[in-house]
Amino acid sequence: MAKEVFNRYEHKYILNKETFEKVIAEIKKHMEPDAYNKGYTPYTIANIYYDTNDNYLIRNSISHPDYKEKLRLRSYGIPTADSEVFLEIKKKFNGIVNKRRTSIKLNEAYSFLETRKSPPPKDYMNKQVMAELDFFIHHYNLSPKLYLAYDRIAFFEKGNPDLRVSFDTNIRSRRYDLKLEAGDYGESLLDENIYLMEIKTSLAKPLWLAHLLSLYNINRVHFSKYGTEFKRREQFKENYYGHII
Repeated sequence: MAKEVFNRYEHKYILNKETFEKVIAEIKKHMEPDAYNKGYTPYTIANIYYDTNDNYLIRNSISHPDYKEKLRLRSYGIPTADSEVFLEIKKKFNGIVNKRRTSIKLNEAYSFLETRKSPPPKDYMNKQVMAELDFFIHHYNLSPKLYLAYDRIAFFEKGNPDLRVSFDTNIRSRRYDLKLEAGDYGESLLDENIYLMEIKTSLAKPLWLAHLLSLYNINRVHFSKYGTEFKRREQFKENYYGHII
């Protein structure tokens, strides 16, 4: 069963292709590829982000408060109506990320989010997380706002499943056709040869990894895929309407 509750630090770094190739060569010496990464081939993660009419959740998030939260519907690849996907609440408080998710059929998730009526419990659902989702959905008046997908290579440290390192590239998004089954396409968020590296752990980074970051002068950044897309969209609107006025 996939892990459904996470409490950990998530540190992010932006790499160009040259640095990525150097780093991943070292990563392979210490870590094992994710089960989805057969032959180190990237796999696609697709998300629908939900927000209020005034985009409160993402506006609050990009203001860097001590506490923030998001809700997203996630699939691995392009699902069908009957596919199992993940419905997730992601919270962050004082730098610690708490992610709570449950498996759910895609059509059940859509119905839950649209009607705010929780589906009958099933074996593949996490009942506690479903209750938390029910509260979240009733607390906020949510609707689908953004499709966002990317290609990922991920690794676990040998003998230490707590440590996870992932590399995301080809980040793309759209604000139309907001259905996971509609297809995997959208506008690019970053340049083609840019990689977002994330180090996820509830413990301190191992010495070999800290040394690797120092060796290539890789520094942490504050980066949110949803936040970056939203700020870019708001800047475009400001520039466009300011120009025509």
